[in-house]
Amino acid sequence: MMKQKWSTIGIATLLLLVIAGCGDKPTAAPANGVEQDTSNVVSGAGESTPAPSDEPGNEVTSTPQPTADNSNTETQATAKPVADEKQKQSQSIDAYYTDSQVMDLIPAKTSISFSDDAQKYTETFKALQSNENTDLVSLWGKIELKSLKFVDGQIVMDLHKPEEAQLGAGGESLAISSLAKTYFQFEEVKSIEVLVDGEKVESLMGHVDLMHPMTRDNS
Repeated sequence: MMKQKWSTIGIATLLLLVIAGCGDKPTAAPANGVEQDTSNVVSGAGESTPAPSDEPGNEVTSTPQPTADNSNTETQATAKPVADEKQKQSQSIDAYYTDSQVMDLIPAKTSISFSDDAQKYTETFKALQSNENTDLVSLWGKIELKSLKFVDGQIVMDLHKPEEAQLGAGGESLAISSLAKTYFQFEEVKSIEVLVDGEKVESLMGHVDLMHPMTRDNS
């Protein structure tokens, strides 16, 4: 009897174990062993950035840049001041030279162009320095004219005489005479004041006295 009682208890226990095992059947675990909750995961890969709103407050406008007005620049570049130049005139004059032997004065016709009196007498001196006639010799070719002005009928000229411009007594006398004859052909010229490096000198080359000024009467 006791033996039958223990058999019944054993069978009952075995049935309870089987029933308990069926109720605790395990669920399948995730492949990586970690349970993931995807309910709160937001994937950003497929999201697009929202386009800018068309509302007035969100509009982006570009300020137009002012364009340079080149009209004035072009006008200034093309506009040139009109020079108030005096009309030049030409005149045929006699310039006095010497022969190859420096024995006498010989006049030769030449033409000068000028716009005022100062230029007129400056061009006259240039004519004395060079001549187109190869048979004639200039007595003033090596002397430099530093300045010239014409005031109240008087020509005032400042000269520079280098050593190579030195002449003998006869050449110096002819040089002064050629200067006087050339300039006194102009009726408006009453006198000629000759300076050497800004100073009055007794003689141009040391042989002949130089008058201050030279006039028609003593030329």
